[in-house]
Amino acid sequence: MAIQRLNHAVLYVRNVEKSVAFYTDVLGFRTVMQMGSAAAFLQASASTNDHDLGLFQLGDAGPIDQAGHSDAGARTVGLYHLAWEVQTLRDLAEISQKLTAAGALVGASDHGSTKSLYGKDPDGLEFEIVWLIPLHLLDDAAIEASKSIRALNLQAEIDRYGIDTPSGTGVSSPAHA
Repeated sequence: MAIQRLNHAVLYVRNVEKSVAFYTDVLGFRTVMQMGSAAAFLQASASTNDHDLGLFQLGDAGPIDQAGHSDAGARTVGLYHLAWEVQTLRDLAEISQKLTAAGALVGASDHGSTKSLYGKDPDGLEFEIVWLIPLHLLDDAAIEASKSIRALNLQAEIDRYGIDTPSGTGVSSPAHA
């Protein structure tokens, strides 16, 4: 028995409506089911999953008002981030602009074989958006660069690989025609 991939994630949030607006407006998810202000289930735009993200509201008022940003990694153990793949560097560039406009972009890294953006949602939960170099374009320089992390120069990557080159294929990405 082997795990194949992550099917979905569920997050506790302060305000479902605010979180739904962020994930739909900034990251392009779509709402597939909403249970009032208690919960929502979202699907990534290119996904075939029933849902990719569940959001459950803790609330802004009352006894749960003490719900603050996650201390995971600072003072407690916990999840650092989730990572979602995009199909092209054009997608990565568009999301970079949307994250910047929303004040949610917190980093951009070149991991050699992957190009990544890091953002935080309205509750301060971090996520990664990643584009993978396709296998046929993965060269010794990219493999060597995978041994360190550098700042991402997105325009240089677009110039090198092309803005519409499909992301690398793997278990979590269907083969491209």
